[in-house]
Amino acid sequence: MSKELVKILKNIRGLIDNNDTETLKKTINTLEPYVLSDVIEVLEPETQVVVFRLLEKDKALTVFEYIEVEVQQDLLQNFTDERAIEFFNGLEPDDRVKLMDELPAKVTDKLMQSLSKNEKELTSMLLGFNPGTAGYIMTPRYVRFKKGTLVKNAMKDLKEIGKKHETLYNLYITDESRILEGVLSLKELITADEDAKLGDVMTTDVTKVKSTDKDEDVAKLLQDSDLVTVPVVDMENRIIGVVTIDDAVDVLEDEARDQALNKAGFAGASIETNRSKLLTQGTLPQVWRIRVPYLMLALVGGLIAGGAISQFEAQLEQIAALAFFIPVIMDMGGNVGTQSSTIFTRALIFGHIDFTRFMKQWFREITIGLSMGLLSGFIAGIIVYVWQGMIELSVVIGIALTFTITIASAIGFLVPAILSKLGFDQAAGSDPFITTIKDITGLLIYFFLATAILF
Repeated sequence: MSKELVKILKNIRGLIDNNDTETLKKTINTLEPYVLSDVIEVLEPETQVVVFRLLEKDKALTVFEYIEVEVQQDLLQNFTDERAIEFFNGLEPDDRVKLMDELPAKVTDKLMQSLSKNEKELTSMLLGFNPGTAGYIMTPRYVRFKKGTLVKNAMKDLKEIGKKHETLYNLYITDESRILEGVLSLKELITADEDAKLGDVMTTDVTKVKSTDKDEDVAKLLQDSDLVTVPVVDMENRIIGVVTIDDAVDVLEDEARDQALNKAGFAGASIETNRSKLLTQGTLPQVWRIRVPYLMLALVGGLIAGGAISQFEAQLEQIAALAFFIPVIMDMGGNVGTQSSTIFTRALIFGHIDFTRFMKQWFREITIGLSMGLLSGFIAGIIVYVWQGMIELSVVIGIALTFTITIASAIGFLVPAILSKLGFDQAAGSDPFITTIKDITGLLIYFFLATAILF
């Protein structure tokens, strides 16, 4: 994030915090749409909606088209029905399809019903193609003329046609059955003899792709050929749409991000983006659904390790009962510390970590850690009481787990942040630091509580 963008972001957040609505409205409406889209993408969901409500109608629609699909989906679900329909109707069919990909079925049904008959048909057609294909990312709005059309008539029709189409760079020439026969650039049309037929001045060597071709291959074709659009045809060579250069850029960016994530040990950019946003911005129940199952698995593993040590109980002194549960304390703390550091790393990659508001994000992670610590401590305490029949020991285990997991969450998020700010490799250096701090503090807490309660 550039210094200029950080400055704008701080200013907007300050105006929101001070409830200075008038100044905020003037400020955001003077920003360029692409700048404002970058700002909105890093704001909290509830703040994003506030900003959109203050935008002028036309500007809001333009900004909405700039922002990432995942943010569009979040915003759409936070808008009123009327506002959501307005934004949805303002999108191109191919952009609608991307937006609908992760929306609940009830929401998509309502939005589809709001479309006009023609728009519904165009959008439905794209939904029939598989994701990852040229058909899925193409726009069904393109300029097509029959080869017998005169140049002067095409020029006249273009004035009206241009209002309804995403791109006017190329005109595609077909026969009566819509079979693609040639292409004509806007420059070639303007310079041609006005009484000539399009079929006589068109270029017959047309670069084209099939609707089933991979979107990555189509994007690379556009990149390598310097074309701004490429026509998409069906199996009978009938033109059904075009892929534009902006759609190709989106595909190439997603591919580059996938490769970067794979090298970093992550897989699936869209999945990882959604998970990262959910873990850093979702509600407590949403976070629990992702993290608690793995935490419970670690709890069971730790208790099993404690059970194995308990086989030697008869040979040990009174302190032996405490020794059973050392693996539980250490493993649970280690698991949570690893979770927190991984969440931080992934969120940093996707830009969901804002160092200007890091303390707020850190305290959020600590709160989540405390909630999971209380849950784990309560469950472990009950199991220990049933197993050992010692209420004092179950209290020690429950409190120790609560504190250990809370501290592990705190250091798991804080250590990689510090290393990152200092310029060190936080991915490689976080785990050793976290493990050392967590093990020492966890054991000290455990034995301090045991000494205070059991003896």
